[in-house]
Amino acid sequence: MEKIGNEKIFFHVFPTLKVENDIKMLFSDVEVSKITTNSKRDFLRVHIFSRHLIQKKHIWQMEQKIKEQLFGNTRVSIRLEEQYALSEQYTASTLMMEYRESIVQELKQHSVLAASMFEQAEMHFEGSDILYLEMLNTIVSEGKREYIVDLLHEIYEKRFHIKADIRVTYREAQGEQDRQYEEQRIQQEINAIFERRAKQRGEEPAEDSAGGQREKKEGNQEKRGDSGKKGDFKKKDFKKKDFYRPLKQGDDPSLIYGRNFDDEPITLDQVVTEMGEITVHGKIINFDTREIRNDKTILMFAVTDFTDTITVKMFTRNDQLPELLGDLKKGVFVKIKGITTIDKFDGELTIGSVTGIKKSGDFTVTRKDLSQVKRVELHCHTKMSDMDGVSEVKDIVKRAHDWGHPAVAITDHGIVQSFPDANHFIETLDKDDPFKVIYGVEGYVVDDLTEIAVNAGDERLDDTYIVFDLETTGFSAIKDKIIEIGAVKVVNGEIVERFSTFVNPKRPIPFEITQLTSITDEMVMGYPDIETILPQFLEFAADGVLVAHNAGFDVGFIEQNCRYQDIEPDFVYVDTVAMARVLLPTLSKYKLNVVAKALGISLENHHRAVDDAAATAEIFVKFVQMLKEQNITTLKEMNQFGDMNPNAIRKLPTYHIIILIKNDIGRYNLYQLITESHLTYYARRPRIPKSVLNRYREGLIVGSACEAGELYQAVLNNKSAESIARLADFYDYYEIQPLGNNRFMMVSDKFPDINTTEDLEEINRKIVELGEKFKKPVVGTCDVHFLDPEDEVYRRIIMAGKGFSDADEQAPLYLRTTEEMLEEFEYLGSAKAREIVIENTNKICDMVEKISPINPNKCPPVIANSEQDLRNICYNRAHEIYGEDLPEPVSTRLEKELNSIISNGYSVMYIIAQKLVWKSNDDGYLVGSRGSVGSSFVATMSGITEVNPLSPHYYCEKCHYNEFDSPEVKAYAGGCGFDMPDKICPNCGEMLIKAGFDIPFETFLGFKGDKEPDIDLNFSGDYQAKAHKYTEVLFGEGHTFKAGTIGTLADKTAFGYVRNYYEERGHRKRKCEIDRITVGCTGIRRSTGQHPGGIVVLPHGHSINEFTPV
Repeated sequence: MEKIGNEKIFFHVFPTLKVENDIKMLFSDVEVSKITTNSKRDFLRVHIFSRHLIQKKHIWQMEQKIKEQLFGNTRVSIRLEEQYALSEQYTASTLMMEYRESIVQELKQHSVLAASMFEQAEMHFEGSDILYLEMLNTIVSEGKREYIVDLLHEIYEKRFHIKADIRVTYREAQGEQDRQYEEQRIQQEINAIFERRAKQRGEEPAEDSAGGQREKKEGNQEKRGDSGKKGDFKKKDFKKKDFYRPLKQGDDPSLIYGRNFDDEPITLDQVVTEMGEITVHGKIINFDTREIRNDKTILMFAVTDFTDTITVKMFTRNDQLPELLGDLKKGVFVKIKGITTIDKFDGELTIGSVTGIKKSGDFTVTRKDLSQVKRVELHCHTKMSDMDGVSEVKDIVKRAHDWGHPAVAITDHGIVQSFPDANHFIETLDKDDPFKVIYGVEGYVVDDLTEIAVNAGDERLDDTYIVFDLETTGFSAIKDKIIEIGAVKVVNGEIVERFSTFVNPKRPIPFEITQLTSITDEMVMGYPDIETILPQFLEFAADGVLVAHNAGFDVGFIEQNCRYQDIEPDFVYVDTVAMARVLLPTLSKYKLNVVAKALGISLENHHRAVDDAAATAEIFVKFVQMLKEQNITTLKEMNQFGDMNPNAIRKLPTYHIIILIKNDIGRYNLYQLITESHLTYYARRPRIPKSVLNRYREGLIVGSACEAGELYQAVLNNKSAESIARLADFYDYYEIQPLGNNRFMMVSDKFPDINTTEDLEEINRKIVELGEKFKKPVVGTCDVHFLDPEDEVYRRIIMAGKGFSDADEQAPLYLRTTEEMLEEFEYLGSAKAREIVIENTNKICDMVEKISPINPNKCPPVIANSEQDLRNICYNRAHEIYGEDLPEPVSTRLEKELNSIISNGYSVMYIIAQKLVWKSNDDGYLVGSRGSVGSSFVATMSGITEVNPLSPHYYCEKCHYNEFDSPEVKAYAGGCGFDMPDKICPNCGEMLIKAGFDIPFETFLGFKGDKEPDIDLNFSGDYQAKAHKYTEVLFGEGHTFKAGTIGTLADKTAFGYVRNYYEERGHRKRKCEIDRITVGCTGIRRSTGQHPGGIVVLPHGHSINEFTPV
């Protein structure tokens, strides 16, 4: 190796490197000690030196950035070799605590088995430098022990220069679980071997590595076989008589076309280039034919096996086409043998030269719920959940019904726009079918009931207040430590005393915390730990009310450390964030520096406890003065003053909540909540204040929702028992979900307390315990966002299109069977799992009545005397045209329509349209009508439309002569009256009017005359707003509403989402596969808007929320 560098700051050595901010911060003060290369200069080793810990994943990310940006497509490899000089807070034990995951990942680079053994090993330290690793005593453990120990020694001693004595012990395998674990580790090692071999060959490793190698080998053999040689397709081999071969050349009843074959199919995701002759199977998802010359037709159809899709093209004689089309059609499963080729027209890889097609059974796995007693899913999202759910509501409801579930709940985010389609499915069922849809919503609740001063009594604003701030090693009161406390005592509005100290956390301070606070390990190492400091702080704060900015965080840490020292926390505390929301409502954010700036208060060293506490104290003093100006002198009065106004509520944090409808009262109340959440409290999302929810709670069932729910977050963040109890009492039932739903927490820095599956299990256990304690049912839900596991690809693409960086890490949010859900919660014990999965979900179901999501009554608007007015208008106009004695076709048709319209309560609809049209005409604007309203003669006579639906006829405007029955007129029956020849009136000599389009009334209102009328009117763009305003004049203010529209993801947009998703990830997909996936992404709700002309008219005496939210 030759040395080609010297010691420099990392970004001086690589000045053009562009990296994310978090990576840049980690390497900002890293030094490059040297750079070495090999003789071929295709391997670069960069030796770096750091005084803070950098996780291995960030090291590898930097290696990748250097490779991509500086060496491009060259064969140069990059490796960063780390050397550390960490603070004395790092011992063998503390380093393992901070660096264990990096060690696991480093082991995985060489042996998946060794990494798995180390990850599952039980570990403890004796003192700070003797590490005991207890591994499972199995046939493979001994072989990997030496490798694991050697790597640990190298990491400890050569990389970190920390002494460590590593001792390995073994425990005997116990039971079936350990045996299965051992088998799994062996299989992991086998798969890893195949994966490494594939990479060495430059191949893509198959999902089943062993099988993948065999298939690839067979595929290569086929490719090298005779069928792939051009010589086989010489022109002399094809003779004219060959084109007259029979359609089938075999007796196999499953044969559709060509010769019989028994080849095993390969999966379509393996078909990535021309491979010669192959056999595949799949489902035909689209089908097209195109006739060409010489009495032949091209058949083009796409086949998918759900790993990929490919187009098949073949020629057939026209006389064989009917028989072939009887078997080949959309939705059929087939097995095909043909030759892969690049289509010369579209450049796509297709299957042509088809030698055989056979019928194939449906090989897709159909899940069934075989449990004798079925569960009920109480948390489902459909395509109406804004760019989130990807399944049609009818498909979800149908699946639950087919599985024999008693019901299913529909709970889209913030809206109820899928309710009508769900109800339409219910209407298709037998009336005696007990299955029901539970209508509900997953809302965004805000806690406007939390008081500014918590646990307040009769304290006055002039009493003693301890304004304090903490700096910590992280956000978890359980796992993280306090490193600084700053406090200021305020008496009678004056600062009288200060308290400030560092706290030794007895563990390293994370680098990002040092960057934020400027507090280093060396600064805290000479100070006492929290066991000593906390009593001193409590003595300083004795008899005072605690005050903090975002007090829940700081008080939470103090309370948790009190519990560790067996001190019962019982604090009265005030949150200056809550005070700011009330007293400074115009601010958009309420961070400490923002509030300080708004009040003109200096904050020089933000994120240092002593300075933040001093600034918070000044803020608090100013807030007290502002309250006194409002004649507020006690904490109780401050809480009353702080009752939230809409502006303040819009700035509160939101949590998810499930609200289910029990009965008709609940339907009205839920719609009222949704209306207020959109009209009064909307800010980025529709918010439901708890105070408003309590007002409309009758007829509703309130659940705690998912991990974004308030109760789950309280348990996750180790809130006080009092806080959790208050939340537990608020909800009617609690939700827990499969561990896979929340596994994202294990890899996110936002959840420091969640690192293992056991951590997730523990949260669910705590929620179950709360259910037992507060006598509330706990239910297991799926939080359904797609119907089947394989449907996750649609949501993955949608989320990627919205810019989510973790879109590829989709949680398994599919609808599960009863057995699948019981298996998910088996760690709770079989009896408890059955209780939360089956018994409690059915209890909630039994509380819900089978209702319609809308008021079942038609409730048309009322205009006094509308029936008689419509009759008078029509007959007056008929007499004006046809004279005093109406012709029989006119009177019969008019009376038939009027009787049907009036008896079904539709006369008011005609009168509304008539008044709008006449008003527009009076104001000088013509109105056009469109659609089936032209088939209504009443609409013609009332002036709504100019289309006359009677049979063709003549009439005279002057003397009212008319002609319906002459042979000349009857010759145009079923046609258009305007096509008849011109004719002079035999009575008065005037030119007769030609009229009539011969359109039956049934086109408009159906054969029974009870079809809902749809009168479409086209107003001038200039006049449209005036027409809308006139409806309000007709019915009164508050009784007319603009109709809404739902904007969904269209075909072309969805196609772009799918194509971009795969292109961004470097995956080339055939167009037919993109088309297949596009279908699953279309129709997803993207936005809402206002209908350009639709008006909803509300009758007097009714509320709009009886029918729909606004």
